[in-house]
Amino acid sequence: MRLLYFLPFLFLISCAQSKKIIDKPIVFNKERKELTLQYLQEHYNIKQIAPTISPKIIVLHWTAIPTLEKSFKAFKNVTLANTRPDIKGAGNLNVSAHFLVDQDGTIYRLMKETIMARHVIGLNHCAIGIENVGGPEKPLTKEQLEANIWLVKYLKEKYEIDYLIGHYEYTNFVNHELWLEKDANYRTKKVDPGKDFLEKVKKATKNLNFKPTPEKNVIYED
Repeated sequence: MRLLYFLPFLFLISCAQSKKIIDKPIVFNKERKELTLQYLQEHYNIKQIAPTISPKIIVLHWTAIPTLEKSFKAFKNVTLANTRPDIKGAGNLNVSAHFLVDQDGTIYRLMKETIMARHVIGLNHCAIGIENVGGPEKPLTKEQLEANIWLVKYLKEKYEIDYLIGHYEYTNFVNHELWLEKDANYRTKKVDPGKDFLEKVKKATKNLNFKPTPEKNVIYED
């Protein structure tokens, strides 16, 4: 009887341990490298020969696009599409993220975690982005929630991550030591990945001891 009682729990552990990451790379050619280096210099005053980052933050997103194929297409190309006039003035580098999680919970890696992706204003130089297929019109799923929890744990083990945030929390870092955006007018309003989804991921990873998200408009001093 005791063995039968623990079988469901053991099954969940087995599933978590067997989670796989599938590589599905976006285009990262010489042009994207140059645009990434240009973005780092123009927005963060970081000049370097390789577009690398030291991850300190994990940012959870939703794509607001209903399918994996269309979501991937939005990130794949090098330059920003004409459908993003809200951020076009801040550079031609296309938006992207390091991971894309489909509605069935499948995790795709779009690019190396230590290469800069354009997904969060002010923090791209130190942030790993996790995009989830879906949004307000196609809610994120239980499978995606479980996949995000697993992926956050995986990344925390791999890197010295200090913060786990939702995209809608990014402006809380204005005035924080990690905030480097030089353009005071470059901001967008975000609500992803939804407060409920984010809080569930944070609760499930509480034992990882992430630092709390800063309060808005706090001025940090040395």
